[in-house]
Amino acid sequence: MSESEYTRIKQLPIAAPQAPQIPYEAQHHGRTLTDHYHWLKDQGYPEVNDEPVLDYLKQENAYYQSFLEPHRTFVDTIFEEFKGRTDEEETSVPYVDNGYEYRWFFRPGEEYRTRSRTNLKTGEEAIFLDETELAKGHDYFVLGGWEISPDNRYLAYSVDTAGDERYEVRVKDLHTGEMLTDVLSDVQGGITFSADGKSLVYALLEKDKWLAKNIKVHKLGTPQDQDTTLYYESDDGFFIGFGKTSSREFLLVVSSQGEVQETYVIPADLSGKLVQITAREQGFTQSVDHAHGKFYILANDTHKNFRLASVSDSNPEYANWRTIQDGSDDVYLMGLQTFDEFIAIKSRDLGLEKIHIRGYDGASREVAFPESVFAADIGVNPEFTQSHLRIDYESMITPATVFDYDLTSQALSTRKVQKIPSGYDKNQYQTERVMITARDGVKVPVTLVYKDGFKRDGSHPMWLYGYGAYSATVTPSFSTGRLSALDRGFVYAVAHVRGGSMMGYQWYLDGKLKKRTNTFNDFVDVARGLIELDYTSAGNISVSGRSAGGELMGAVTIQAPELWRSVNLGVPFVDVLNTMLDASLPLTPPEWKEWGNPIESAEDYDLIASYSPYDNIAASDYPPMFVSGGLNDPRVTYWEPAKWTARMRELKTDDNLLVMRINMGAGHFSNSGRYGRLKDYAEEYAFMFLAHGIKE
Repeated sequence: MSESEYTRIKQLPIAAPQAPQIPYEAQHHGRTLTDHYHWLKDQGYPEVNDEPVLDYLKQENAYYQSFLEPHRTFVDTIFEEFKGRTDEEETSVPYVDNGYEYRWFFRPGEEYRTRSRTNLKTGEEAIFLDETELAKGHDYFVLGGWEISPDNRYLAYSVDTAGDERYEVRVKDLHTGEMLTDVLSDVQGGITFSADGKSLVYALLEKDKWLAKNIKVHKLGTPQDQDTTLYYESDDGFFIGFGKTSSREFLLVVSSQGEVQETYVIPADLSGKLVQITAREQGFTQSVDHAHGKFYILANDTHKNFRLASVSDSNPEYANWRTIQDGSDDVYLMGLQTFDEFIAIKSRDLGLEKIHIRGYDGASREVAFPESVFAADIGVNPEFTQSHLRIDYESMITPATVFDYDLTSQALSTRKVQKIPSGYDKNQYQTERVMITARDGVKVPVTLVYKDGFKRDGSHPMWLYGYGAYSATVTPSFSTGRLSALDRGFVYAVAHVRGGSMMGYQWYLDGKLKKRTNTFNDFVDVARGLIELDYTSAGNISVSGRSAGGELMGAVTIQAPELWRSVNLGVPFVDVLNTMLDASLPLTPPEWKEWGNPIESAEDYDLIASYSPYDNIAASDYPPMFVSGGLNDPRVTYWEPAKWTARMRELKTDDNLLVMRINMGAGHFSNSGRYGRLKDYAEEYAFMFLAHGIKE
C-alpha cells in the first residue's frame, strides 16, 4: 500500500488554539534570531503565573480533551489491558542488609509501594516506609531516596510533591516511631548517612534554579542553616553527586560535565579532608569502587571503551594507577561493583550485554544467560560479603526476571519472574536483531519484536522508538504495555542510533556536538532500511521518543514527514538553540559539552540552528502529532513543547491532528503512581492506534 493510500487521523471539527505572535528578535554573532513565540516562556520562571501563558496552555488542554472525549471508551479499554497485566500485589525479592531482610510490596489498588524489613534475629517484620500514606493529599508524589542509618535506628527519606524535583528530606526514629524535627528543603534527592549515623549528606539546590553547587553535611537535631559544606562546585557547567563505596569505607564525591569527571574520596565517617583521585583537567570519565585497601576504577583515559585499573586507597594519585584490564575496541566496560571475594563487571561486547565475575587473583568468567539478545544489570547487592550476585534480566519477549548467580556452582537460580495476571505466552512472540546501513556506511543495530504470524510483506504497522543522547542506550527490554500494540498487529522496533552507546563509547561520541545529526540520520535510515526489508511500508510507521528522544522526534518529523503515520513527542527538547543560548537556565551550562555553546561559538550557533527542530519548522505537510509536557518540568521546560505546538499550528499545511497535553501539576515524568502513568500511556497508545485506523 502506498503512503498516499493511508487515511490519517484528522484535526477536530472545532478550531484549534492559535497562540498570538509577539515580535521578538535577538542578535548573536551577526545573525538574527526571530522567535515570535518567545513570550511563552514566563519571565518569572521557575514561577509560572503569567495569565496569557496559562490561558494558552489551558486552551490546548481543552482542545486535547475534546479529542479524547469521543474515544474515552477506547482509552479505557487500553487502560484495562494495561491494568490486567499489572500484578496488584507485586512484591520484590527480599535482600539482606546489616542484619535485616528488606522487601517492598503493593497492596491491591494502591499506586505506591510499602516497604518493610524483618529482623533476622527476632523474625519480627515491621513496615518502615508506607509511600501510599505519604502520598495522601498530594496530586503528585515521588519518593526520591531513602536510607537507614548504620546503627539501624534512623530512616531518612526524600519526597517530591510538585514534580519540580526539589525534594524535602525527613527523618524518622525507627525505635520510637517518632519523626525528628529535622526537615531539609531544596534537596536534589539522594541522601546518605555518615558512618556513625549522626549526620546526613545531601546536595543542596540553589534557591533560584535547579542546580546543586553544594554537597552539605547535616547533623541530626540541628537547623538546616547550620549545615556545613563538604564540597562546593564553583562552575555552573558541572553536575555534582555523591555515594558510598560498596565496602562502605569511603564516600565518593563526583563533579562531572559530559565526558569529563572529577572524583574525590573521604572516609565514610567524614573524618579528614577530601582527597582527589582525578582532576577535571585530565579530561576523562571514570567509575570508582573500593575493596581491600584499593580503589578499583573503570576509566576511559587510555581507551574510549574504558580500562580497569586499581590504586592503593592510601595513595590514590593518578600516577600510581595500575592497569588490570586494558581497553578494547570490542568490549565496552560499563559498570562495576566490588565485593569481598570478587568484582562484578557489566560490559557490552559488540552490542551484546555481558556480566563478568572477576576474582582478585585475576581469574574471570562470564555469566551464561538463556538468550542471545537481552538486557542484564547488576541488581540489588547491598552486602559486601555474599556468595551470590543478584542480576536483573529481561529481553523483548522475556518478562523482568531476578536471578541469583551462585559463585560456587556458577548456576543461575530464578528468584522472581514478572507476573502478568491476564496471561502471557512467550512462545507467541518473536524477537530479532538486524543491522541497517546508514547513509554514511555505518551499520546501525535495530532490535525488533512481533507476534507469531508476522509476515515480512510490508503490510504491518510499525512502532519505531529511539533516544540517542548522553550515551544512554535503549536496551532490549520487556514491556507489558507494548503487548497491546503487538496483539493489534504492530511490529515494534528500537533503533539503537548513534548518541547512545550500544556499540561502545565511540558510538556515543559519534552522535554529539558536531556529529549530532548522525543521530537523526540514523533513525530515518533505519526506517527506510526496514521498509526495504518489507517489515513495514512508508507512511505506516508511528514513532516516539521522550526528552532528548523528543528532540529526535522533532528532527525526523522535519527531515522525513512522509515516512510517519504519527509522531509522539514526549516532553520534547525541541527548542535547542534558544535553550543553549539561555545561560540562566540551570541545565544549560552543563549541556554545552553535549550540544555546543552557541553563546561563545558562531560555529556552534550555526550547527544547532541547522537542526534545532523548533527553528526548522517550515510550511509543509506533517503527520499527526501527540505532544506532551509538564508545567513544573526542570529538565525540558514547558515552553519547549508549547512553542513547538504553536509554531507547528502556524506553519503546517495539512489537516492532520495535532494535540498537546500539558500536565499542570507535574514535571518531566508526568503522572506519578503506577496507575496514573498507565492512564497517560493509554491515551498515547489510543492516539497511535487511531492514527492507524484501529479503534478497538
